[in-house]
Amino acid sequence: MRTYSLDLRERVVRAVDRGEQTRQQIAERFGVGTTWIKKLLRQREETGSIAPKPHGGGMPAKYRGKALERLKKALAAQPDATLEELRDRVKVKASLMAVSRALDRLGARRKKSRSGPRNKIGRMSR
Repeated sequence: MRTYSLDLRERVVRAVDRGEQTRQQIAERFGVGTTWIKKLLRQREETGSIAPKPHGGGMPAKYRGKALERLKKALAAQPDATLEELRDRVKVKASLMAVSRALDRLGARRKKSRSGPRNKIGRMSR
């Protein structure tokens, strides 16, 4: 979800302060929700600012630093290893999605191994 610009925030607060319309009408006019307007006004009361709050962060990546280097080496040693095999080799307790995201950050392209049998269905002639 994108953060609303400071310009939009200022225009909405200015419209509410002037009492030009109801909050519902202001919300429709600017394409925002009435709940967002209420939160914005509460933030202004509590902090004195209508600027967007900083991003809360999130979970840090499981594969970073040395673990990411070990993953890179494991991938170089066996390029056709599955995500599960790579995770087990690196010995990091993480989900398969975490392994996949780490490989994306490394720029590793995952391809199926060509060592498997070819498809028995040939091209159809017309």
